[in-house]
Amino acid sequence: MGNASSMLTQYDIEEVQEHCNYLFSLQEIVSLYQRFCQLDRNAKGFISADEFLSIPEFALNPFSQRLLKMVDGLNFKDFVAFLSTFSSKATLEQKIELIFKVYDIDGKGKVTFKDLLEVLRDLTGSFMSEEQREKVLSQVLEEAGYSRNCSLLLEDFVKILGKPGLKMEVEVPVD
Repeated sequence: MGNASSMLTQYDIEEVQEHCNYLFSLQEIVSLYQRFCQLDRNAKGFISADEFLSIPEFALNPFSQRLLKMVDGLNFKDFVAFLSTFSSKATLEQKIELIFKVYDIDGKGKVTFKDLLEVLRDLTGSFMSEEQREKVLSQVLEEAGYSRNCSLLLEDFVKILGKPGLKMEVEVPVD
């Protein structure tokens, strides 16, 4: 399974299914493997940052640089595990955990006002001034019961985002 040019066996598929908590069907895993092989242009068995950036939707995402830190060098099993967060079968907590990792810039397990401000800067670009961003962010935090001096933990993200309606799904086309 390490070499992208090899074929997936039934055992490989079942192993990947177990690794991603059975969030993808057999057919979806085969489709994902085909896509993985297309992206792994040099058949190294993993996808590099440059190969991920060849996906237009990924390259245009305002979080692409943050996501690259999470996905650079993923082998097929880990590629599927990463994508499983976007499955309609993934739990809300799994989705929130990924969002938290995107916001947790330094990977220390907490999100600061500065981290949130940086994310908002990525999203708004030149459409908002730094002063406007700080004001909006302070107000949002205050409404959620936090101050700009707080560090948010994963549990805080679950509390804030854990309401029904959070949509973060990708449909895997099956041939």
